[in-house]
Amino acid sequence: MTAVRTVDYHTAGEPFRIVDVASAGLPPVPGDTVAERCATAIGPGGSGTAPRRSPLDDVRRLLVQEPRGHAGMYGGFVVPPDDDGAHFGVLFWHKDGYSTACGHGTMALGAWAVDTGRVPAPDDGDAQVRIDVPSGRVAATVHRSGGRTTGVTFRNVPARVAARKVPVATTLGMAEVDIAHAGACYASTAARDLGLDVSRAALPELVRAGQEIRAALAAHPGTWHPGGPLLSGVYGVILHEELPGTPFGPHQRNVTVFADGQIDRSPCGSGTSARLALLAEDGRLGAGEDLLHESVVGTVFTGRVVHGGAVAPGGGLVTEVTGTAYRTGEHAFVVDPQDALGAGFLL
Repeated sequence: MTAVRTVDYHTAGEPFRIVDVASAGLPPVPGDTVAERCATAIGPGGSGTAPRRSPLDDVRRLLVQEPRGHAGMYGGFVVPPDDDGAHFGVLFWHKDGYSTACGHGTMALGAWAVDTGRVPAPDDGDAQVRIDVPSGRVAATVHRSGGRTTGVTFRNVPARVAARKVPVATTLGMAEVDIAHAGACYASTAARDLGLDVSRAALPELVRAGQEIRAALAAHPGTWHPGGPLLSGVYGVILHEELPGTPFGPHQRNVTVFADGQIDRSPCGSGTSARLALLAEDGRLGAGEDLLHESVVGTVFTGRVVHGGAVAPGGGLVTEVTGTAYRTGEHAFVVDPQDALGAGFLL
């Protein structure tokens, strides 16, 4: 394998490893749209968390597995957009496979596109980066001051509530779960209902609860998306707790357990969109109000509903989430043919 070059960012603590398929010298991913290319990456008979082996997926495995990555690694393959309405497309990936949406990744990609000059931007002001993802077209508004990127606002595909107060039995007790789609399907429950708080010390129990809830909802009709199986099924479980509100709106802390027990270090971008849809339906998020959304490591996203933005037949809401993204490094990863570990391992 030749060297695979990446540019790495983190968004509110969650990593994002960027691979531009064309400039990295990787073969084009077949498909007419980003969604079709995602299906190609997953492979016939595979799923988002159990893709089929392929040369492209071998690159994903190389980049997420130790010693080049780790079990919490996240990233994306930059591919052509669906049409000239977007600047580029992306296939999101993690240690278990592929996802249809990634808010923190969209923010990192917006910063990367501007920082590298791929998308022109002023020294002071905003630049919009339009990105095609498997769930649709999203936008990252990159905020600039003094020639530096100071923040990114992610506008997601419409978010809609699918089910409320679904009872789920876990080994920690009964959970009451809300289901919302926001580019991916998220199940939300209050951590305190399971006797937990959202803290680093509670992470083992939070992960266990998240895995049990995800498994229990595998056949629930609320997890089905009209866009088909690629967008269906619980991707992440959000365990949240209430904090004292701010003058601008509600304040919550969460940990999102996604795929096969991974922990989002950020407050979760598309998961924040799902929380916004639920809070709006509850009447807890009015015009001009923001959700201050904390992660388990203390980083913050600010989310809001774009009012007047119910755009989908299912009542979907347009949401925006603002955070920060910073470059952490550039890499040229290789595999020595004498290396017995090859592409690596996961613990």
